[in-house]
Amino acid sequence: MTMLLFAIESPTIIILVVAAIFLLFGGSKLPQLARALGQSKKAFKEGIDEADRDTKDSRSKLETVDDEALFEEARRRAQQMKTDDMKKIER
Repeated sequence: MTMLLFAIESPTIIILVVAAIFLLFGGSKLPQLARALGQSKKAFKEGIDEADRDTKDSRSKLETVDDEALFEEARRRAQQMKTDDMKKIER
């Protein structure tokens, strides 16, 4: 019986939590608290949406890269690194 009284879905526990919040913050602070929570939720959702957009954009950019062009760029950079190392040795 006690477990049913304090189950998460129980209206009793919800009423107790709301009453505790009301006692802690008072009636005048509740609208400010609710506004702050709403703004935080909105900012969180915008951040998630932006991350999803960035992931989709980067994925589409990678799909358009030609494998041969990628290998050629890797060869060019490796050659540049060898040239830079040779210049450091000569100094």
